[in-house]
Amino acid sequence: MNTFFIFGAKYLIFLLGLLALYWFLRSTKDDQRKLFRFGVVSLPITYIFGTIGGMLYNNPRPFVTEGITPLIAHTANNGFPSDHALAAFAIAAVFFAVDRKKATVLFALAVIVAFSRVFVGVHHYLDVEASLVFVILGWQFTSFFLSRFGDLIFKKPVAQSK
Repeated sequence: MNTFFIFGAKYLIFLLGLLALYWFLRSTKDDQRKLFRFGVVSLPITYIFGTIGGMLYNNPRPFVTEGITPLIAHTANNGFPSDHALAAFAIAAVFFAVDRKKATVLFALAVIVAFSRVFVGVHHYLDVEASLVFVILGWQFTSFFLSRFGDLIFKKPVAQSK
């Protein structure tokens, strides 16, 4: 059982990313364009939200505050929010804007990543829950931003006549 959660905490994020990349490459050009647009705005915004959250709130990791031995090695820095959960949920959220079925699979994997980070003793539930909240805020901001300004920023080049 520990092996499953150690894998989930350390390596599942890479499989999630590879699966998302595979699905991106297998998507239609129109869906690739939508995924790219959404990702190029939402991923940095979500990262910024998480960074600001980490500056405003300090939550020492469980192995620091509770004296437990984590199942994986980790530095004793601020655990808020969980970067692994933030990245996993953010990747899933990009797909949610285009393909809900694929997003559901990615969200399920992200939940495993998040729970695994708690199970192995490197995060509190608050850390992974906050990551999800920051992703939801990033998704909402991106949806609003693209609905207002997306066509201005991502307009197609006009063919020039000779």
